[in-house]
Order: sequence, then structure tokens, then C-alpha cells
Amino acid sequence: MRKSVTDLIEKAKAGERLSDADTIRLFEEGDLPELGEGAHAIRRRLHPENVATYIVDRNINYTNTCITYCKFCAFYRPPGHPEEYTLSKEAMGRKIQETKALGGVQILLQGGHHPYLKLDWYEDMLRHMKSFDIHVHGFSPSEIQHFATVNKMSVHDVLVKLRAAGLDSIPGGGGEILVDRVREAISPLKIKTDAWLEVMEEAHQIGMKTTATMMYGHVETIAERVEHLRRLREQQDRSLARKNGGGYTAFICWSLQPDNTEMAGTPKTGGYEYLKTLAISRMYLDNFPNMQSSWVTQGDKVGQMALLYGANDMGSTMLEENVVSQAGATFRMTEQTIRRVIEDLGFVPRRRNMYYQLLEDRAQ
Repeated sequence: MRKSVTDLIEKAKAGERLSDADTIRLFEEGDLPELGEGAHAIRRRLHPENVATYIVDRNINYTNTCITYCKFCAFYRPPGHPEEYTLSKEAMGRKIQETKALGGVQILLQGGHHPYLKLDWYEDMLRHMKSFDIHVHGFSPSEIQHFATVNKMSVHDVLVKLRAAGLDSIPGGGGEILVDRVREAISPLKIKTDAWLEVMEEAHQIGMKTTATMMYGHVETIAERVEHLRRLREQQDRSLARKNGGGYTAFICWSLQPDNTEMAGTPKTGGYEYLKTLAISRMYLDNFPNMQSSWVTQGDKVGQMALLYGANDMGSTMLEENVVSQAGATFRMTEQTIRRVIEDLGFVPRRRNMYYQLLEDRAQ
């Protein structure tokens, strides 16, 4: 007999693995409050301590020069453009000092696909950053594949060199939807699915932690969203089986921010679709320990609701952010606001690091 949606949610709550067909049905037929209740039950099982975490960090976009020209990006500038820039080490240092003065513990480091910078430039930048004693969560898989191409090196060798220079962990930027049909449509010059996953596989094999993302709400189908989740879950299974410390720490999803991009005519998806996607992701990704709220793209109210739809973390304070803001997302929250948003739902706010280890709270 065909299981009901309620049965599928109960299956996930019991810790049983959902199939792709189960998950497509949840997207097509699931009722938002019921999906939220199921996801929240799983979040409570994985995190029974009644804490919601966040990290104090800053996004530093070291260059906006890029030759990939993604249709959804309002940040990049082609080589020779009057608005292109590449930050000096001195400018980077000032930003890091400002971050540390505000209690920041991490730099999220990402930039464009610069055609001329060699690997030693990135190694020098990392060594300079590490002189300030801060965690560097840097370079998307597409950037790392770009470094490998420009320097005629393997991804493995690039990662080993970057790690030796100071790279601590890798964010999941550039994931979009891990289906080549979609990637061909929205970012034809960016790496395809297997190449993105290769970087994460190599990183996990050498014991590095990374995060995973999904940008939805453009040309993908529901089945393609689920395929994206499946590729991540399969990879996490392999990483956890190695028991070497590598793997994904968290999953973050957000909707396309189309303003000021080539995809400006694409209708925006709202909070309903976001909470539904987050809740189903929490149920499907049974081997991911953490889910982040994407308040930066959804705003504080929906970002807060995410804590009842599977998320256990509010992500970053975003002391600086340059990419989604140029695509029209202008939501900002101070650390004090993030703590209040968490407390208003009855959770205890706690600062963390990239590894989800709790840190001592500073006086607020």
C-alpha cells in the first residue's frame, strides 16, 4: 500500500532513510506545518540541548575579477573593467584586525576566477592571513578547480599546498544545483557537478571539513533538487566511513537572488518555499549534523522561523558581505539581534567556531 506523506515524515523522524521518490512526494504533496514538525523533531533529536548557534565572522571577497560570467551573479567584473579590484595584503590585514576586534573568529574568503593570479599569490595571502591567528574558511570548489587549471596541477596537490599555507576549511559556494543540465543553463562556464564534488572528495580524503550549499528557485525541477541532495548525502556517507575527520559540517540552502543579474526576470521564491525546502533537506540529509538558517537572503523573520523548520544554527553575523547584497539581498543583523531572535523562540544562543564547537560567550 502506498505510504501517506505523514507516514514518510514519521519514517524520517524514526531515523529511517528517505528515498528520492519519498522526497519528491514531500515536495509535491507535503503540508508546510507538518513538514516543519517533522524536521523540528529531527533537529531536536540531533540537538537536544536547546541551543541555537551562530558564528561571528566576516566575508572577505579578495577579488571581483572573474572570467566565468555566471548568469545569477551581480558581483563579478570582467578583466579590464573599471570596477574590478584585487585586495592588497595590507587591506586584508585591516579587515581581519577589525573582525577580531569585534570578536570574530573566522574569515570566509572567496573571490572571482581571476585569470592571471598564480598559486603562490594565494599561498602568500593565506600565510599573511594566518599571521593574525584566525580561522580561514576559504575558496569555493570552483575556485580551487580554477587554480588547478591555471597552474596545471591536480586538485589534490592544490589543496595540499593551500592547506600548508593556512587554509583551514572549505565553504560550499558554487554548488548551486549539482545537476549538469541546470549548471549548463545558469553558469555554462563554471565547473560541472563531478568537478565540484571532486574538490570536496579530495578535501575530505585529506581530513578537511567543508560545508555544502544549494541555491534553488531558478531553472531546476523538484527532481533535480532531490538529485542535488542525493549527491551530497552519498558523498557524506563516503566521508564518514573514512573516519579521518573529513566531511561536511553543515548544509545551507537559499533561493536565487535575481536582482541586477542576467536572471533579473526570474520570479523570486518566498519564505514558504524556503522553509519547505529547508525542512525536507533536514529530513533527507540524515548524515549531516547541522543545518544553517539563511537569514541573509530570507530576512530575520523567516530566518528565525528556520529554527523551527530544521535549522539549529543562525549562520554568520556577516560583518561584511558583498555578493548576495549586490544581487538585491540587503538583510542585516547584528550579533545582539541574532541572539534576541534565538532567545525569542526559547533557545539559548551560543557562539561557535566552524567545527561547531561552542565558544565562551563574551559580555553582550
